[in-house]
Amino acid sequence: MDNPCGISTDVDLLREFERGLDPRRPERSRIPARILGYGEISTVFEVQAEGMRGLACKRLPIFRDGAEVARYEAVYAEYIRLLTEGIGLTLPPHGHCAFLDDAGRPVFYIVQQQLPYDSIGNRAIHLLPRSEALSLMRRILGELRRVWAFNRRQEHLQVAIDGQISNWSIAGPAALLYVDTSTPLYRVAGVEQLDTELFLRSAPSFMAWLLRWLFLKDVVDRYYEPHRVVVDLIANLYKEQRADLIPDVIAAANNFLAGEAAELAVAPIAEREVRDYYREDATIWRLYLAMRKVDRFIRARLLRGRYPYILPDEVKR
Repeated sequence: MDNPCGISTDVDLLREFERGLDPRRPERSRIPARILGYGEISTVFEVQAEGMRGLACKRLPIFRDGAEVARYEAVYAEYIRLLTEGIGLTLPPHGHCAFLDDAGRPVFYIVQQQLPYDSIGNRAIHLLPRSEALSLMRRILGELRRVWAFNRRQEHLQVAIDGQISNWSIAGPAALLYVDTSTPLYRVAGVEQLDTELFLRSAPSFMAWLLRWLFLKDVVDRYYEPHRVVVDLIANLYKEQRADLIPDVIAAANNFLAGEAAELAVAPIAEREVRDYYREDATIWRLYLAMRKVDRFIRARLLRGRYPYILPDEVKR
């Protein structure tokens, strides 16, 4: 089940890292890990060992058997191909690998070249002059339009994208890199190719049914709809502590949608809509993280079992 990564990665070292990983305190693992960033579901880190320095790892311990891994790997590879060859987005050097841990459980790693911290969008907007931060947002909209234009040309294929600012890296005056490939969403003839039940694997078992019933389809659907992708991008500025940019970004987005992207016929964005969206979204993710911590306590402390996920102490919103 080993798959050599596309960039130089020591799979045996990753297996050894996995063997000594402390998910509660990754920095205290047998081979320490340095946290680079937290997403809503997964964590990005650097393994502190020769052969892994300068690489950003995303660990997915969500699979039950090799067949699930093989299916995900195929969908992941095709998503990468669609983003790059089909749509024309640029990704950082990357690779992936999978192996069984000592208990026989599959673990999938996505590995990317680590990018300068200040180049990541959610950091850059705190360092750039206001005019350049707004320019960055317009450039992201231009990259998103590539996805939507591609979808518009297709009869049976649709590609989703999470446009949040933390998913982009500035690679030059006219170049952006897209870094979030771990959720490879695309539909063929209306059928989702990724098993979206995988999203629920990291959720507490006692609330998985509720998430499936209330939120799963809606959360997946949003990444296919240009209007909601733009609302999500702008609303994310609340989380990134740059709410002051929101009125100007809304104006720029509406100009973009009415001008360069007019053929998509996307409804304009309203400030109240962005605010209400963020309040609801933040409430959902706060609850989700709180319940995951309860689940960790039950499984690791009360039941003396293994909790495999790395959780943030707190996400600033």
